[in-house]
Amino acid sequence: MTESNLSFFGRLSLAVGTFFSVLGDREFAAGVQRLRDGAPVAAPVATPQPAPAAAPAPVAAPVVIREAGPDAALQLLGLLQRDARFIDFVEEDIAGYSDADIGAAARLVHDGCRATLREHFTIRPVREEAEGSRVTLAEGFDATAIRLTGNVVGKPPFSGNISHRGWRVEDVRLPMLTKTHDATVLAPAEVEL
Repeated sequence: MTESNLSFFGRLSLAVGTFFSVLGDREFAAGVQRLRDGAPVAAPVATPQPAPAAAPAPVAAPVVIREAGPDAALQLLGLLQRDARFIDFVEEDIAGYSDADIGAAARLVHDGCRATLREHFTIRPVREEAEGSRVTLAEGFDATAIRLTGNVVGKPPFSGNISHRGWRVEDVRLPMLTKTHDATVLAPAEVEL
């Protein structure tokens, strides 16, 4: 598994280990703080030691972690609510409705969601082949764009069937937000007079 594709438990283990390292090592904590602030982390100062028998492994470039702001996600939820009543549909208790009523409502929500996505995003499949097609993935394939499932053993090349083509955003056209806009209000309450 690559560094950028750690499993949940891998991330949890890293977080717990990092937590205790930050508590116990002032220099490590300062390096983590610089990394969170986006500054490059200086290489640690090595104490003089006898020359190693083999050449040292190359040092990997520091990973820059950036915090995602919630405004764009909240804005998208607001647009889906405005155009498709998405939140109303998801929050509704549908246990008392017939399948026909739910299907009719789902058709309206689907149409609105689709229109909103097409208005504000250009979305294309990651893979152009049809689902079910047989493909071979060479060494160096983009593991952020292709997730291997099933019996994953060995090294590339891998051969398998496309079970989902994936989606990639090519363009985003969200409206600009004013400084006074409260993105947490996804839909204002309505009071009829």
